[in-house]
Order: sequence, then C-alpha cells, then structure tokens
Amino acid sequence: MLPKTQKSGFWKFIKGGAKTLFVIEAVCFAVSYGVYYRMNTDRDFRQYMSNNFPSVLNYYYKIGETLGDSNIRSIDSSYWRATAKKSE
Repeated sequence: MLPKTQKSGFWKFIKGGAKTLFVIEAVCFAVSYGVYYRMNTDRDFRQYMSNNFPSVLNYYYKIGETLGDSNIRSIDSSYWRATAKKSE
C-alpha cells in the first residue's frame, strides 16, 4: 500500500478559497434576486429606490425595457405625480 502524502498548504488554501467564494457568490445571488423581486412587485419600494438609489432603479427600468415591452417607468412616474398632487 502506498503511503499517503500530505497535501501542501497551497492546495488547502485554494480549496478553502474556492468554497468561500462559492458561498459568497450564492449569498450575493440570493440578495440580488430578493431586491429584484421586491422591485418587481412593490411600487413603494421602487419609489424608495428612486429617492435613494436612482441609478439602480434606472438600470432596473432599462432591463425591463430591453427584455420586453415594459412601460413600468411611465406608469410609476404618472402614479407618483398623481399621489404628490393629492398630498399637496
């Protein structure tokens, strides 16, 4: 029977780093999907994103317009204008 040779520290580091990277990537995917789902279903969250992170919301609208015939941007802006007039 052949004696087992010990793995070098370099390979242990690579293997541990790959596992860590995989976990971080899975968490980032889950968070990004959660934000996309909430933006896709909640107009108030889109307004929050518009006030605090307009570039993210603009990117969301561009993806919707590219992938389909989405007019969510115009619907949201008309709704927000109507609610702003009511509150004044």
